[in-house]
Amino acid sequence: MSERKLKIVFFGTPEFAVASLDRLVKDGQDIAAVVTMPDKIAGRGHKLIQSDVKQYAVANGLKVLQPEKLKAPEFVEELRSINADLFIVIAFRMLPEIVWSMPPLGTFNLHASLLPKYRGAAPINWAVINGEIKTGVTTFFLKHEIDTGDIIEQRSIEILPEYNVGDVHDKLMELGADMVSQTVKGIAAGTVVAQPQPEGEFIPAPKIFKDTCRILWDQPAEKIHNLVRGLSPYPAAWAAFEDSRTIGVTTDVKIFETALVPCNENAGAAPGDVVIDKSHLFVVTADGLLEIRSLQPAGKKRMDADAFLRGYKPDKFV
Repeated sequence: MSERKLKIVFFGTPEFAVASLDRLVKDGQDIAAVVTMPDKIAGRGHKLIQSDVKQYAVANGLKVLQPEKLKAPEFVEELRSINADLFIVIAFRMLPEIVWSMPPLGTFNLHASLLPKYRGAAPINWAVINGEIKTGVTTFFLKHEIDTGDIIEQRSIEILPEYNVGDVHDKLMELGADMVSQTVKGIAAGTVVAQPQPEGEFIPAPKIFKDTCRILWDQPAEKIHNLVRGLSPYPAAWAAFEDSRTIGVTTDVKIFETALVPCNENAGAAPGDVVIDKSHLFVVTADGLLEIRSLQPAGKKRMDADAFLRGYKPDKFV
């Protein structure tokens, strides 16, 4: 007996969503339409930028919808006319009830955390920033409150000490694509039994802003190290430094890779002070030194500490 194929509308925007969409296409599911954000103008050349999901959809001949407003009557009517069985949402905007309640088999979301932990826009970043050693992905049915619906399935991975947020993102993207495929098959077969989320406190995972990424050197080394891991390679933690050759002038710098230094002491030094040992760059924190291994001064390319020290003479990070 062949598997039932569902008529699906897929909502998504970034690369994280593309892996799941590609898996559904390869599974032979009927992707009746793909909904993604409108194209935007960006960069000095004012080029029109298409979302990763749109680029994939166009390349694979899928119908694309790009509504400015999700409650717009013409968009809602077009969705209704598709008569989809199921909606799937991955890394998209919050859907209004008039949309998510439309399909007879419901609307489910793939979320990059083990709900109820890390509800919000940036769960992968915050899991690494907070020093978690485990995270995962969850599929759940949408309801009124964001990220609170009944759980369909969860899978987990370890966050190894050497992982940054890019590593975790890629692993969850592939794990999530497999779980989305299995979730759709379970819904089609009628075997899904969703469970309410466990009661208890959740950890918020709000959107990342520039101020979130600023390094405060009067914090412990491990906390700064995890902040760098949780923002690398994008959007990247940042600080500013003073160069001994340009007194009073600071240069912003993105920091991509750091390393904890065991059993270090630096009596009398203040947080942000620089310690240079040959080609190695260290910065004083609240409880010792933190090694800076990879960074990018404003207007320059990313470089290792050795290359940085050949071009700059940092006195202090601020």
